[in-house]
Amino acid sequence: MIKTQSAWTVEVDDGELAIKEIKSRLDLNGLGRNTIGIVACHYEFVLSGVLKAVCDALPFEVAGVISSSQSVNGKTGSLLLTLMVLTGDGVEFVTAQTPSLQTEPEKAITETYESVRRKERPALIFTFAPFMLQNAGDDYVNILTRISGGAPCFGSLAVDDTEDYSNCFMVNSRGYFRDEMSMVLVYGDISPKFFIANISDNKILDATAVVTKSAGPLIMEVNGRPITDFFENYGLIKAAETQYALSTLPFLLDYNDGSPKVSKIFVGLTPERYAICAGAVPQGCTLYVTSSDKDDVLFTTGEVMGRLLGEAGNISGMLAYSCISRGMALGAEQFSEMDLVTEKIGGRFPFMVAYSGGEICPTRVTGSGAVNRFHNNAFVVCLF
Repeated sequence: MIKTQSAWTVEVDDGELAIKEIKSRLDLNGLGRNTIGIVACHYEFVLSGVLKAVCDALPFEVAGVISSSQSVNGKTGSLLLTLMVLTGDGVEFVTAQTPSLQTEPEKAITETYESVRRKERPALIFTFAPFMLQNAGDDYVNILTRISGGAPCFGSLAVDDTEDYSNCFMVNSRGYFRDEMSMVLVYGDISPKFFIANISDNKILDATAVVTKSAGPLIMEVNGRPITDFFENYGLIKAAETQYALSTLPFLLDYNDGSPKVSKIFVGLTPERYAICAGAVPQGCTLYVTSSDKDDVLFTTGEVMGRLLGEAGNISGMLAYSCISRGMALGAEQFSEMDLVTEKIGGRFPFMVAYSGGEICPTRVTGSGAVNRFHNNAFVVCLF
């Protein structure tokens, strides 16, 4: 049986005070034989040294990512450090960190995983990575799925509130990293459940195409014609020429394999007039243009929260990530999704929610393995 706790601090300058606040909100005497901490924080906690001080003061390892906003029991905000603690006697947490993912990411991830794996398949792999434009999060997920034999993967890419995303670090007990991945292999007595809030079906526009030429996150052709022709047909070309102008018009991808649709955000046009997305777009998939707004973000999150609370049973805690694009759709009410989660849970169990630069979560889990996906514009949940 796994147990969870959550804690937070807003003390960004004083490490000793931050440690005191975090420890006052945790029962460190109630920890089981094995424990891991999942962290999210604003990058100022990294630059000030407070995160490192907190990690050094805790009797367990910590892993996570930078996030522009977070929420836990009792606190929601941007300039915040949040922590979710998982502990138990019948569970084991095996941590690992890759070398640089700048070159040969497949080799880096594979060799790191193989160096720490047990004989059996992990019950869960927490995955945390920086935001790197040159790499597709889908590749990370596909590599881990293959080498683990289909272990469920859950986690996030970092996201910050700078204009150029320059402080999107992966963080852990060793420090902060711009180009390395942290993974936590979980073995033993844990049965995670996963939920995803995406875009409502009624938000799908009358703009559908089959991707006929692509390379990673680049869409070159749909329906055998240049992607810009598709944009022209639907009056989107001017918006497409501005970076992130179509963040409120995300794509839904149908992989045509029976698995649920996955959302991807359009980022901009390359000099070659190819569309670049914040995630891979496989050739042969069906692309749907959708619209995203505040009402739909809150509706889909509320719907998933209602469903998971109905199926939760005797759960111990909840870890969730919400795409930063959902926060953008909320406008001035940027915390309303997190406030809704807080309201729905009503203090029944510990939770942590953080904004994400890309969400990692299975769309389906069976005895033969998980269908892991990399998402944009999604709210993903892992229940313990």
